[in-house]
Formats: sequence, structure tokens, C-alpha cells
Amino acid sequence: MSLEAQAAVQAEPSGSHDEPHNDIVYPDAIPFALVHLIALGVFWTGFTTTSIVLCISLYAVRMWALTAGFHRYFSHRSYRTSRAFQFVLAFMGQMCAQRGVLWWAAIHRHHHLHSDTPLDVHSPRLTGFFFSHVGWIFSRQKATADYSTIQDFMKYPELRFLNRHAYFPAVLLAVGCYLLDGWPGLFVGFFLSTVILYHGTFSINSVAHVVGNQRYVTADDSKNNWWLALITLGEGWHNNHHHYQSSARQGFFWWEVDISYYVLRALSSVGLVWDLRAPPAAAITGESSLGRKVVEQAALEIAGSFPADKLASDLRAVWGQRPGLDEMRSRWQLTKDDAAAELQRRREEVLAHFREMHLPELPSLDEIRERIAERYMDCPCLDEIAERAREIILESVFVCLGPEPSLELD
Repeated sequence: MSLEAQAAVQAEPSGSHDEPHNDIVYPDAIPFALVHLIALGVFWTGFTTTSIVLCISLYAVRMWALTAGFHRYFSHRSYRTSRAFQFVLAFMGQMCAQRGVLWWAAIHRHHHLHSDTPLDVHSPRLTGFFFSHVGWIFSRQKATADYSTIQDFMKYPELRFLNRHAYFPAVLLAVGCYLLDGWPGLFVGFFLSTVILYHGTFSINSVAHVVGNQRYVTADDSKNNWWLALITLGEGWHNNHHHYQSSARQGFFWWEVDISYYVLRALSSVGLVWDLRAPPAAAITGESSLGRKVVEQAALEIAGSFPADKLASDLRAVWGQRPGLDEMRSRWQLTKDDAAAELQRRREEVLAHFREMHLPELPSLDEIRERIAERYMDCPCLDEIAERAREIILESVFVCLGPEPSLELD
């Protein structure tokens, strides 16, 4: 990232990434809205014991199908199973009426590649809470799946069939609920359960990136949330998951309840699933090394919490007592005759001089470490992030100190 771009990131207001979302196809949202309205029919049908049992059990079973099937298996390959049970998982997941299994997994893989960046399909930080919760589903740009990322499952014709007929399993389930308990079975057992299931699932995209705490450095806003973990059968340990995505277990510690994983363990004991992947000890303790991309993104975010424009303003206020600024800015400026190599050499020289200056107006490494510790519960790589964050701050502040230098030569 260029110095100019970094300076822009640091100085940009937090809400400036919001977009108008004018690519939402509102007619496509009509069936979704109708499901919510139809669920109000429970006030007409009333509740029966059977319908209440259906509502609760279908919520739990289908939530498990999404968390253990669509998410941990199809999206992350966190365990292995047979082709037959793979189909069962896909069929159960599509009883949730959340589109097809291949679409769901492809969208989720894309989310992890770009979590909380402008390319993320549902980031509360960038697109707002409501859009990340539900609006993105009806966006032409966000809800178009890239099936090239799901080729490992695209090879199965039965999964392609299910994906093409995304709502067929849900319709069969609705008919079954009606045959079992009449109108209460349909409205309470199916529609009310489905609406609750929608928002339980969607809360991982929205609430789990806003409310909770962060144990691990993931360079996104994923958070652990115990009560969300209870209503989603373990998905609320979202920061754990973003830290080590391929784990079949998302509750890393014994006190982190993960019902989906407990069921998977039971299924593994009877041979329906096997090779459940678990995070290594170093990942759980946070001692595993962070990737360069994660360090860079985390450092950019921490640096962004120290506004470069304000720091530059503070420096200007006292710069009369500090020699060298005019000379440094003069050497930074470009002329027609500057060659690219000379330009690069000059900038590196000027920035090296700037870094070596004693500037108490800028945050120290200790202050940056404290800021990181406020955000992350566990961070063995704190020094690496802090040093890179300070580097970004220094470069961004220098750019903000004077007229923004042009990168183009005449």
C-alpha cells in the first residue's frame, strides 16, 4: 500500500465506507418478507403442543445442519464423511430455505478471503449492520457466488441438482409439518421456526462482528460471544473460528459450549463422520506465527486508531522548534527531471531521516502495544504488529505534514 493510500486510510472517517446499496433487487426480497408476514399466522392458528415441539426441534436440527453441514463441512472441510451422508447434510441444510448448498459455501469462502474488507459480502464495519444482517442477500454484487471456489463439491451431480432446486427440501418439510399437525404445524412448526432460524444464522454475519471480545489477532472484527454461541449451537465463538478456520470445533476451551461439535463427536463414534480437524496447541494458545497479511492488516487497523491528520497538526504546532522540515520537504518535492530511481532513493532517504527524529508528539511503541492489548486478549505477536503500526503511522504523518507529493513525472 502506498504512503498516500495509507494516509487516506488513517484519516478517513469510520463511516465513509458506507455505500448506498443501490444494487439491491427489491422484488427478490418479496418472498423473504412474505415468509415473515406468513409467520404472523400463528396468531390465527394458535399453538399446539405438537407445533411447539416442531418449532423448537426444527430450529435446533436445521441450525445444526447449517453449522455442522453448510459451514464446517461444505465451507471449510473440517471433517470427512461419506458421499451418502454428504448428500444428507446438504438436503438438511437446504430445508432451512437459505438457498443452495454450493451457493452458500461459495459465498462463505469468499467472506473469509476478504473478511471486513471492501470485498467482503457482509461487513457491518463497511456496509452497516442491517445490510450485513440481511440486505446483502438481495444485492446483485454481493450475492453472486463464484463457483470456481467450490470446485471440490461441484463435481457431485446430486449436489448440483440440489443447488439448482434450492427450495425443494424446504417445501417438502413444510408439507410434512402440515400433514403432521395441520395449520399450526405449518405456521408454527415451519414458518415461525424458519424466521427465527434466519435471524439466528444471520446474526453471525452481523452481531458476531460487532458484539463480543477478541482473543486472537485476525485482522477483522470477528468476536467471541457466549450467548450467541448458545443460540447458534457453537457459532458464536466466531473469533476462534476466524483464527483457525478449518477446525471442526469452534469452542476451543472446555467452558466454550459448542453443541454442533458435540453432535459431530457422537456421529464420529458411530462412523458417520471421521477425521475431525482440531486446532494445534500453538493455535489455541495464540503462539503460532501470524501470516504477513494478518500482521499488515492488524497494523493498519491499529495505526488507524491514531489519526494521522491530528498527529501532523500537533507536529506543525511545535515544528518551529525542530530543524530540518523545510529541507526534508524540499528534498521530497519532484521536478520534471526526476527519474523514478532517483525519486525512490530520495523518498527512502527522507523517510529514514524522519523515522530517526525524536518526536514525542507521536505515539511510542509502548502506547501502541497498549492499544493492541485493549483489543486482543491474547497476542504473542504484539511487538511485530506494534512495530509495523508505528512505521505506518510515521509514514502517514509525514505525508500529511505537507502538500501531498505527486507520484507522476512530466
